[in-house]
Amino acid sequence: MTTPQKPIGSGFGAHSTADEVLSGIDLTGKLALVTGGYSGIGLETTRALAKAGAHVVVPARRPQTAAEALAGIEGVEVDQLDLADLDSVRDFADRFLATGRDIDIVINSAGIMACPETRVGPGWEAQFATNHLGHYALVNRLWPAIERGGARVVAVSSGGHRLSPIRWGDIQFDQGYDKWQAYGQAKTANVLFARQLDTLAAGRNVRAFALHPGGILTPLQRHLPTAEMVALGWIDEDGNPVDPTGFKSPEEGASTQVWAATSPALDGAGGVYLEDCDIAGPASDSGARGGVQDYAVDPEEAARLWALSAELTGVNAFAS
Repeated sequence: MTTPQKPIGSGFGAHSTADEVLSGIDLTGKLALVTGGYSGIGLETTRALAKAGAHVVVPARRPQTAAEALAGIEGVEVDQLDLADLDSVRDFADRFLATGRDIDIVINSAGIMACPETRVGPGWEAQFATNHLGHYALVNRLWPAIERGGARVVAVSSGGHRLSPIRWGDIQFDQGYDKWQAYGQAKTANVLFARQLDTLAAGRNVRAFALHPGGILTPLQRHLPTAEMVALGWIDEDGNPVDPTGFKSPEEGASTQVWAATSPALDGAGGVYLEDCDIAGPASDSGARGGVQDYAVDPEEAARLWALSAELTGVNAFAS
């Protein structure tokens, strides 16, 4: 049964940290896979999960950089993975499956935001390809290990999903590129991915969630010039947050994805969009900056995107 978009009163909030939501939870013997787990909120996610006892696999486009960032954290391994390259996704999945291990937690935390127009693979728009298609292919290729583990799969989306639904008439922005609309579409795709994966996998004891981690100043903003972030009202000309209370620390930003992956409060639930360590309400009920748009949790949109993703990547663990 899919849980509706209605807060459940988790006892945590916007400024809870990953360590706080994991208090009392023992992950010893569990295996977690965290993409992007060596930078920003991904790094804090890896640190918190490992501290709670999990063995964390961090697939990374830059393995040496990842190894340096994760040095000193016990119970972590790094492997090569470029989400924008489906051959790299296949090779990583093949290596992992060959180890025979089960997966208990998948957190798709890697992503790019508002980059200049970039084409990858057969000419795909890079944000849609990296943030969505790469993760779609990764989860489908790792499905045997995910199913055996009865895993929770967590798709890190963003409040930015409210910038655009799926642009069915021009998904790859062949008719003109807008970096923010492309980001919004990719983040909507993350939510729809979790929605459909949960529909397909709940009967096999695998549940999926999507979430908005909150506003956090991390390397995710690397493509944004300072002048643009000043104009957006995020920072001043010296690079300091204009409204520090409007941003979370990386430790706070990691909390919702860690909560999604581990909280007993979500047992039996799935297919929902979370924010601030709780199930989010609809955007229409949550004010201008909160909640989830109906188009991002629409089951027909979710099924349609899954079918397109299967066609584009050639991978579908649920094909009959």
